[in-house]
Amino acid sequence: MTTNPPPSDPAAVALELERIRRTIEVGFTRTDGALALLVQRHDQTDRALKDHAQRLDGHDSRLDTLERGETERQKRDTARLADLERSRWPLPSVAALVAIVGLLLSLWQFATRP
Repeated sequence: MTTNPPPSDPAAVALELERIRRTIEVGFTRTDGALALLVQRHDQTDRALKDHAQRLDGHDSRLDTLERGETERQKRDTARLADLERSRWPLPSVAALVAIVGLLLSLWQFATRP
């Protein structure tokens, strides 16, 4: 059977202080490890945020380009539409002219009939 040494024994005090020191070292080591992990995750999050910010800036610039109509496809479509409208404008005038000529011919035939 072991007996506990008296609290005033210097060897017992030294032994107890060594146990406390070891416990504190283990606690600090765990805390340091947890902090290192948190720092690593923070760095990863910062990198991800920077990457997302760059991608968002790229999307913003592309959206601005689309809204201004400055893409090659939009320019091509605008030019094509302008060409179609320019080539189409005389069609209603020609149709009206043909209708008037047809009406005049009908009236002339009706008037010259015996």
